[in-house]
Amino acid sequence: MNPLIVKKKKKIKIKLSRRPLVISDDDIIDYSVKPEFYDPKLDDKDQLWVQKKKKGQYSDAVLSCPACFTTLCLECQRHEKYVTQYRAVFVVNCKVKKGQVSDKGSLKRKRVRKGAGGGGGGGDESFSPVCCSVCETEVGVIDDDEIYHFFNALPSEC
Repeated sequence: MNPLIVKKKKKIKIKLSRRPLVISDDDIIDYSVKPEFYDPKLDDKDQLWVQKKKKGQYSDAVLSCPACFTTLCLECQRHEKYVTQYRAVFVVNCKVKKGQVSDKGSLKRKRVRKGAGGGGGGGDESFSPVCCSVCETEVGVIDDDEIYHFFNALPSEC
């Protein structure tokens, strides 16, 4: 045989490239141990707390701060004409800025017209701004009768 025609057979080794091992959260988490921060009875406890605070009273909404979602009021009444405004007597997590007068003229004009219509107040009623005690966002005003008027709050059905 001619040495040029003879082909040598070479052994070719194919190296399989190994991909890095991917570990998912399911591989890491040990589901046999209960999580520290999970309490299956927490919703029931929260519901009892709300019922205790509301004392069986009906409320149109539960109001929260629009910036930090802190609860501001558990019992409130929705305005008849302006459905995004609420009024309340009892509030939580609210801070009144005493010594300041609110420049919310729309609310003031409504109260002046109402008072001028007969009986009662007059146009000398003043309003102080009310802020969320957590993030200082202005959420409404309080009048001289200590009624809170919320115009910048998130309502949730109760």
